[in-house]
Amino acid sequence: MRPVIGIVPLYDEEKQSYWMLPGYMQALEESLSIPVMLPLTDDKTELLYFIRTCDGLLLPGGQDVDPTLYGEERLPACGVACAARDRMEGILLDAAIRLDKPVLGICRGLQFLNAHTGGTLYQDLPTQHPGLTHRMERPYDRPAHKVTVERNSPLYEIVGSPDYGVNSCHHQAIRDLSPLLRAAATSEDGLVEAAWMPGKHFILGVQWHPESLYRKDPASLRLFQAFVKAAKYP
Repeated sequence: MRPVIGIVPLYDEEKQSYWMLPGYMQALEESLSIPVMLPLTDDKTELLYFIRTCDGLLLPGGQDVDPTLYGEERLPACGVACAARDRMEGILLDAAIRLDKPVLGICRGLQFLNAHTGGTLYQDLPTQHPGLTHRMERPYDRPAHKVTVERNSPLYEIVGSPDYGVNSCHHQAIRDLSPLLRAAATSEDGLVEAAWMPGKHFILGVQWHPESLYRKDPASLRLFQAFVKAAKYP
């Protein structure tokens, strides 16, 4: 049986619509899982049903994380947040951690994982942490900069090298790492670009976008495969 992976929906406030980039689902399908986009809701009963029914949880990219989650006031450069999604992911993530369900966070997914478990974020890298260009131009199926992968992290087992080229499309990032997480990769300008939660079956987040790289980059496909394997064999 293929494991079922629940994906938090992307939300378009202007069109009041849920949607999904095909790369997330296609990478999961190619990794032999069944991806399912969840409805946007903060109904706890409904969300607990989903987290118990699904074998894994994917937190994709999307709007900025609300700074109130990590005790800060919103800066002018901070983008639009989605309060409903913040609440939804908080309920799902708490349950996934408690039930030891595999979680893969991508871009905003890593940022939310960090903020929800006690870390903080840069609200806007160009004004708060100038360095590398972290918002590349299209196409996104190519590396924009390199990261150094920690040898004692599960990411190293997937990538197989301490030097790894990643794409990059974000303006927020981890500032203070959550006490529950460990760094798995760091960019050339000192940002934590991947993190994982020790003591859990598979809770890992990356700042880049493997769903745009996996057709050309074997390590990106192996990341999805490792996630799906963890969901299949709890």
